[in-house]
Amino acid sequence: MPQYTEDDINQALEAIARGTSVKKAAFEWGIPRSTLKNRMKGHQARDIAFSDLQRLSASQESHLAEWVRIQAALGLPPLINNSRTLLNASYRSMETPSLSERTGRSLLLRETHLQWFKHLAVPEIMAIKASNRYNMDETGILEGRGSNGLVLGSSETRSIRKKQPGSRAWTSLIECISATGKALPPLVIYKGKNVQQQWFPLDLTPYESWKFTATENGWTSDSTAVKWLTEVFIPSTQPADPSEVRLLILDGHGSHETTAFMYTCFRNKIHLLFLPAHTSHVLQPLDQSVFGPLKAAYKKELGLLAEWDAGTVVGKRNFVICYGKARKAALTSKNIISGWKWTGLWPVSMARPLMSPLLLVNTSTPAKPAGQVCKGLSDGKASEKWAADTSAVPWSTPKKRDELQVQFSLFRKLDNDEHTQRLLFRKVQKGFDEKAYQLAVAQRKIEALQAEVDASRARKRKKVRMSPNCHGLWTGVRPSARPSATTHWTHQIQWRIC
Repeated sequence: MPQYTEDDINQALEAIARGTSVKKAAFEWGIPRSTLKNRMKGHQARDIAFSDLQRLSASQESHLAEWVRIQAALGLPPLINNSRTLLNASYRSMETPSLSERTGRSLLLRETHLQWFKHLAVPEIMAIKASNRYNMDETGILEGRGSNGLVLGSSETRSIRKKQPGSRAWTSLIECISATGKALPPLVIYKGKNVQQQWFPLDLTPYESWKFTATENGWTSDSTAVKWLTEVFIPSTQPADPSEVRLLILDGHGSHETTAFMYTCFRNKIHLLFLPAHTSHVLQPLDQSVFGPLKAAYKKELGLLAEWDAGTVVGKRNFVICYGKARKAALTSKNIISGWKWTGLWPVSMARPLMSPLLLVNTSTPAKPAGQVCKGLSDGKASEKWAADTSAVPWSTPKKRDELQVQFSLFRKLDNDEHTQRLLFRKVQKGFDEKAYQLAVAQRKIEALQAEVDASRARKRKKVRMSPNCHGLWTGVRPSARPSATTHWTHQIQWRIC
């Protein structure tokens, strides 16, 4: 592979134009003389000369490379195979043959600014308006599950049963909110083969903008995610200026990383920002201030429905009604903007999620430093004393309760007796006793099963051969001297001892 760039060739040609010989210029810039002579004759660079043979034009390559660079800076760089699949999706729309693996790799090699992602600062993302920033997520609700709480009843009973109306069918919902406090229509995902008419109330006016679908397990699928993107998100968030870019913040679910989903975003100028794993409770606005009030409001509406009509079955029809009322109560502009603010996604503030109570350590009761077992000693000396004391104790694996108690007493002498330490010892002792009991019960079961196996084992019959020197004989049976109603019969057995 050549070790010179196009800039080196241009500088060498400029030097030749100023009077430098071709041989000297080729030596200084490390370029073959044949290459410089061909350029002087008017030959073009290789990528320009063979551009007509490329499957993608220069503008298409530049556009795709820019999108990949932005996605890489956001933390989800597309793999080479995924990029080739994305290119093939583009070519299917132009009715041309698919790209080969070699063609896709060559494209990435031509775009040198993609290597190692030098441009990590993405001004395109920072320039996106608040009205074009969105967060989407999926949640689930049991149709007939009400709220928890205290109830009133007679003091004569220890517990009271409360009826829960309806079924326990699972229904998923995809919600999306903007940084300006706007909520998009939801996508309701039922569990079933197809959406049925009897699932909906008679008056569908409040739900005209909603979308409904059905899957086998009631959760989103790859096709469902694309359906939401094309039928809900893109039409509802179309900016007034078609050149404006939209940002969609979402989790790393597998349905969001498919080629169809990413290609649709690519064609509609939608940049994807994937949240890190296990951080949605801190970084996702929907989880922060929307889903909690939404589910609480739904359970409240479900409880009111059960109180007014205990015989009402909360099926899919009443689920839509209760969820519609819950959305009006929970998906308010105030709650949505609060979620964006406390996650630090808008206005952008890195300190917001870092100061979350879910991430901060409770400093009200500072932990005792490791190795600090003696007051008045430094950390190093305390650690050395701790190591010396523990090595002097004859530790061994306890096998009985008494041995465990001895170990605990030795440990208490080495360290200050604290409440947490005593609690730990009690839990260990309890677990030790439970395991010992389980082991004893299991041992007895094993012995009983072994006895049953021995008893049921078939044994071969074998005649016992008597020794000719020893014979046991019955000499007869006779009644007592005076027979009566209670005559006792005696057996006289005489054995010949040999």
